Amino acid sequence: MSLKERKEREKEERRKQILDAARALLFEKGLNATSMNQIAKQAEIGVATIYFYYRSKEDLFAALQVEGLNLLYLKLEKACEKETDPAIKLKTAAQVYLKFSRDNKDYFDIINYFLSAPDQIFTPDLKGQVDRHGNIIIAIIEKYIKEGMESHIFKRVDSKRHSVLFWATLYGLTHFKKLKNTILKGETFKDLFEYGVNNFILTLMA
Repeated sequence: MSLKERKEREKEERRKQILDAARALLFEKGLNATSMNQIAKQAEIGVATIYFYYRSKEDLFAALQVEGLNLLYLKLEKACEKETDPAIKLKTAAQVYLKFSRDNKDYFDIINYFLSAPDQIFTPDLKGQVDRHGNIIIAIIEKYIKEGMESHIFKRVDSKRHSVLFWATLYGLTHFKKLKNTILKGETFKDLFEYGVNNFILTLMA
């Protein structure tokens, strides 16, 4: 390994160390109660080192948000790359999202945490950065819907709006899981989730 490669690897390891510490503190203390000094202490590094990588606390948390969105995007692409039926792609994407909410709960919670009030948390520049990555997630679903329209499996619809509605449906359904012992008592969440996804797809069918 060359010196340049070693330095790049060390930078990535240090960046991961910082993000891991920030992620842990975010859920322990919340955004406002977490400081750069606390993150430095948790990561066992100097606070100046953090500022070498990130300009501010908000910059650091935006990086976490982007990291989570990128991970979800890669999982979606990998799961759907061999599928040819657009309806199956949407069903697969829904299952990827559900699995992501369980297997990558930290990232899932971070994405939802910052979606709640992005204008209050991020500067316009950082919000734009996060939005660009979020739009990639929306675009992949829009692509599947367009494929369905082009192959006459789906009727003609506003693909952008329906891709947003698709994610809104999944978002709402996953949050309903918390109600499994109250209003969802007697019904399995898995069945409800699949029912919701299947009915959304039915509205698209030609």
